[in-house]
Amino acid sequence: MRQIKICLGSSCYSRGNNVHLEVIKKYIAENHLEAEISFSGHLCEELCSSGPILRIDEKVYKEVNLSGLYKILQEEFPIK
Repeated sequence: MRQIKICLGSSCYSRGNNVHLEVIKKYIAENHLEAEISFSGHLCEELCSSGPILRIDEKVYKEVNLSGLYKILQEEFPIK
């Protein structure tokens, strides 16, 4: 099972992950990926100056913005 972990520390949360959280949930639901993806939030990657942070499996995405998030999701989890 693939894993998505979103940083919910105050810096990442206020810099965009508050919105990204809902976008990821919606993407998973709309594409029926619930059985393939474990999605969770966690506190602080210790990369605050590079946030918002998103981790997919072992890969860390830094400075994620909304348009970049859609691209990441489409590349990592292509719609079948």
